[in-house]
Amino acid sequence: IPHLGYKENSPLGQAEWIKFIGLLIGEEEKANAIFDSIKAEYNTLKQLTAKIEKKPVVFSGELRGGNWYAVGGRNFLAQLRDAGADYFLKDDPNTGGVTLDFETVYSRAESADYWRILNSHNGTFTYDALKAQDSRYADFRAFKDKGVIYCNMREKPYYENMPMEPELLLADFIKVFHPELLPDYVPVYYHQLN
Repeated sequence: IPHLGYKENSPLGQAEWIKFIGLLIGEEEKANAIFDSIKAEYNTLKQLTAKIEKKPVVFSGELRGGNWYAVGGRNFLAQLRDAGADYFLKDDPNTGGVTLDFETVYSRAESADYWRILNSHNGTFTYDALKAQDSRYADFRAFKDKGVIYCNMREKPYYENMPMEPELLLADFIKVFHPELLPDYVPVYYHQLN
């Protein structure tokens, strides 16, 4: 039986697949209760940003082999509005990854407030390490203003756990974009790069 949760375009849609698993293993009631708890926490966090008027703009991805890889505007990672932010490709119809050239990304994201990076960097990822990959990175406002938000998959079980923890991912983003809303929260996956 294929498990297609990864194809869901909303964070809660991915987590809802626990109901499918619960049904298969005879734990439907438990699975429904777990999902209901996740959904309630997610929606509580979402309400924190409901009246945010100034929404920072976020872009994502990096250059690999001359191409910039980012997520499309309908990907669950582009759904930053729940965290009180806007994605630089929010009008893009793609649900998966998109391949762009540097110039296109720069023209759309040069003045973006934040840059979301997810990779498996060996060692400590820093602004210097990022600039060493491509010196043009330093021209982005998010680089200059220390607005890089980062998750190292070598250190965090991102793809393993995150689909069942959309409320934690949302809290991570809120903590970065609007820290006053979650003053005591300690991020789980993403943090603002020092």
